[in-house]
Amino acid sequence: MSNLDARLRAAVRDIPDFPKPGIIFKDITPVLSDSALMQDTIDHFAAAFQGERIDAVVGMESRGFIFGAPLALALGTAFVPARKPGKLPYDSIGVEYELEYGTARLEMHTDAFKPDARILVIDDLLATGGTAAATHQLIRKLGGEVVACCFVIELGFLPGREALGDVPVHSVVIY
Repeated sequence: MSNLDARLRAAVRDIPDFPKPGIIFKDITPVLSDSALMQDTIDHFAAAFQGERIDAVVGMESRGFIFGAPLALALGTAFVPARKPGKLPYDSIGVEYELEYGTARLEMHTDAFKPDARILVIDDLLATGGTAAATHQLIRKLGGEVVACCFVIELGFLPGREALGDVPVHSVVIY
């Protein structure tokens, strides 16, 4: 276990029965309130992709935005939000997908990046992989290539990695 892994495990708190009975929600807000831990988390992901061509970082609403924008800055590249329906003001495309506790939809602007762009995807947590797989679908529809997916937390007992196929997955903490 790395020092960052241990520090994140100590900061993340479990919230039982949220958003519904039987779910144990991994609350990252304590991580966000620790600026050094937050910076070290961003630095960890940036170091993994330093020197590699990344044209944009895509973060999923909403916690992917929190990690995605600073990661894009650290890599010197663009940040692209994957949003909930009706939140984007310009021409957009979307996909419906299954969550572990329901269904959802994500959308992106049609001009979010150029075709053949190399995209790094980031979110706070990988569970069943539905949100990340939907994001991949959007990126492919726009002609982009997913280089890798980054997650602060991965629930290794769920099939998230399988949902992402052969895309490399970088998670700091795996439960």
